[in-house]
Amino acid sequence: MHITREELNKTAEDILSKYDGVTLTAKDRAGIPVQEMPAQDPSVRITNMEEVNEGYTEAQVKAEALRCLQCKNKPCIKGCPVGINIPGFIAKAAEGDFAGANQVIKESSLLPSICGRVCPQESQCQATCTVGKMNKDVNKAVSIGRIERFVADYVRENDCDVAPEIKKASGKRVAIVGSGPSSIAAAADLRKAGHEVVMFEALHKAGGVLVYGIPEFRLPKKLVQHEIDNLKAMGVEINLNYLVGKTRTIETLMSKDGFDAVFVGSGAGLPKFMNIPGENLIGVFSANEYLTRSNLMKAYDEKHSRTPLWESKRVAIFGGGNVAMDAARTAKRLGAENVTIIYRRSEEELPARVEEVGHAKEEGIEFMMLHQPHAIVGDDKGHVTGVKVVTCELGEPDASGRRRPVEIEGTEQVVDFDTVVVSIGNTSNPLIKQTTEGIDVNRRGNFIVNEETLETTVPGVFAGGDIVLGAATVILAMGQGRKAAAAINAYLGDK
Repeated sequence: MHITREELNKTAEDILSKYDGVTLTAKDRAGIPVQEMPAQDPSVRITNMEEVNEGYTEAQVKAEALRCLQCKNKPCIKGCPVGINIPGFIAKAAEGDFAGANQVIKESSLLPSICGRVCPQESQCQATCTVGKMNKDVNKAVSIGRIERFVADYVRENDCDVAPEIKKASGKRVAIVGSGPSSIAAAADLRKAGHEVVMFEALHKAGGVLVYGIPEFRLPKKLVQHEIDNLKAMGVEINLNYLVGKTRTIETLMSKDGFDAVFVGSGAGLPKFMNIPGENLIGVFSANEYLTRSNLMKAYDEKHSRTPLWESKRVAIFGGGNVAMDAARTAKRLGAENVTIIYRRSEEELPARVEEVGHAKEEGIEFMMLHQPHAIVGDDKGHVTGVKVVTCELGEPDASGRRRPVEIEGTEQVVDFDTVVVSIGNTSNPLIKQTTEGIDVNRRGNFIVNEETLETTVPGVFAGGDIVLGAATVILAMGQGRKAAAAINAYLGDK
């Protein structure tokens, strides 16, 4: 049964009333129930692109913040890739000082409204939370991301965000390739240090994977634009429709355009395919293309967008990560009658966030677990008509630590579909490697960097985010951007 925001707020108010003026013990705090996130009713949200999660109320934030033990050893900070002072901002949130809480967060993270929505806190800061361990359930840890989201939204909506201080001009110029999370983090820190920062984005909108990859219903694009506008207000110059490797090479940027250092945060946007028969049929998409058409090009908005939309009735999604969930839930909103996730392992091994899987199920997405696609079947006109799958069982763990899927002989079957979206991961675009002499990459095409400085094999060229890590989280990419920025500051100082 769907619980409304008003009902959840009333529960939170009752908790605050119960503990008003009471000195809480650790046991008391751990016993306060987790505040559930208000969300759109599933039957309604599959008909629109509006954000599913509605955000905590003020009462919910304060009630959830009461659950924090303010541990002396602060294990949650160790679980955060950018080292946010989590107990510090939660303490201020508990007092209702949301502007103060935001200032604490901004000391380490430029994108709290985004990270509070899309980061996998359950496997990072919340995984180490003492309250979760006391309850023997990570899902009962303090909801750090939800509090962070509220704080960031509050200061934006009440216009009380504080602009960072910019140091005296250093006379140095830094080029930033790409405009995703790692690039945004690097650009902000470098600009605060007083350097002239110029960002180059290949697409017609800045934001990288935040604008082309993550759906509107999970991350409203106005939030991304707000952060891009903040960069511009700091003095970062952003050039759109500028493909480094084609428009200009990295060597040209440094030798002729006067840049003293370059940070490459161009991500991992080259989709992988399974190399099975039928992948060239009409109606087969990479998740990148499928989501970009909807997220960046607004294909769903037929009145205002000229991007063509592929109409589907039965959609198969290959894969089980967050991108697969995004593609499946998008297909549902684009009018598909049936959407099925085909995944070769069991639900226990799904790499997607628990919340995303839960939302997908609520929205009617079906799951065909322990099945491996063998071929995509088409008609005489080249259109998709089905997928040939084989049933699997789990064997011994593989290198990833998950049990390896083993195909069961004689279990092949063809299931009817008219659309297939392949979401099995991405690799790095080889363009910069091909046009930059001396850049070394590993067998996956990821840049090889100094682990301490993130400098590549070309002096003065640094890299971070998915171009180094492969497909990773927003907060990990941001952490690399900040780490590279610190190293670039040192490099420019020595220079």
